[in-house]
Amino acid sequence: MICIVTPSADAYSETFIRAHIERLPAKVHVLSGGHLPTHADGQALLSNYSLAQRIQFRLMQRRRGLPWNQEAKQGAAIEGFLRRHRIRAVLAEFGPTGVAIMGVCHQNAIPLVVHFHGYDAYQQATLEHEGRFYPELFQKAAAIIAVSHDMERQLLALGAPRATLHYNPCGIDVSMFQGAQPGEVGPVFVAVGRFVDKKAPQLTLLAFRRVLQDVPAARLTMIGDGVLWEACKQLSRALGVAHAVDFAGARTHAQVAATMLTARAFVQHSLRTSYGDSEGTPVVVLEAGASGLPVVSTRHAGIPDVVLDGETGFLVEEGDVDGMAQAMIRLAQDPQLAAKMGQAGRKRVEEHFSMDRSIANLWRIIESVIEGDRKTNAHS
Repeated sequence: MICIVTPSADAYSETFIRAHIERLPAKVHVLSGGHLPTHADGQALLSNYSLAQRIQFRLMQRRRGLPWNQEAKQGAAIEGFLRRHRIRAVLAEFGPTGVAIMGVCHQNAIPLVVHFHGYDAYQQATLEHEGRFYPELFQKAAAIIAVSHDMERQLLALGAPRATLHYNPCGIDVSMFQGAQPGEVGPVFVAVGRFVDKKAPQLTLLAFRRVLQDVPAARLTMIGDGVLWEACKQLSRALGVAHAVDFAGARTHAQVAATMLTARAFVQHSLRTSYGDSEGTPVVVLEAGASGLPVVSTRHAGIPDVVLDGETGFLVEEGDVDGMAQAMIRLAQDPQLAAKMGQAGRKRVEEHFSMDRSIANLWRIIESVIEGDRKTNAHS
């Protein structure tokens, strides 16, 4: 029996969280953010972070004979949930979720595995608030997981112990994304992702304007929505490229996979924002590679773990619009190169970033902390 704790029910839409819930070889119970009813069916909901942090202290107060209150009741309900279902380990998705649950896990000697994913390791506001509790979290957690080597370095800098820090990149279903023939289609580029600061869709548009000057037949499909969507539509008009850009909006996984088959290459200009937000390892970069597309992106977060510059695509520095444009032009003018890189990218994702591999690694980590807890109890 294990428990996966997520920041909200909406987090289920995240591919990797859904995969953890559905594919780990264990009986999985789920707690998610919100208020905390105590129905007997176990669908309890974890309160928001700041409240959950207070719960930990209230529980300690109760054990010391201090007054009972509603927050302590909520904390006791979480504790009761874990005991009732005989939870052997807790997997917290995102660092702040680990902060929220660490007190209850520690009080009940339940091993805690904390899976960092991106913003939780980098974003300044998160580090200023929840990050204040990270030293305690690192001490109490049985395992900390990073999805990229860059994140490993960041968590070490934040104080995570080397002995309990594990690298386990995200994985994808490689059977769902496959079959692209970039050497046999026109110079069509595809970008997939939310229109948010750290994905910098506006810089992709600036690079594409330069591409059109050399390759007038080039086209760009941008899938996704978000706060920068309208601004980017207006920018495309101002740049004179609106006729060549399709703002396709949000699409299903199946629709994204189908669109990949129409493209010469995948493009994304990820960067670290001025307020510290950053990617982990963008799943869509894995999906593009598995499809058989070369990737043009930036040396950002976990992207260099996936994309080998000059072999499976091209990487440029964050903010290097001209460098991105030149890489796109090269692929637009050389379909054979695109085909060669796409094949290499597919092989790399199959070998190193499959969902099966990622889930197996995650389960080994969880099993190891359960086994360590079993041995500790046996000697106590």
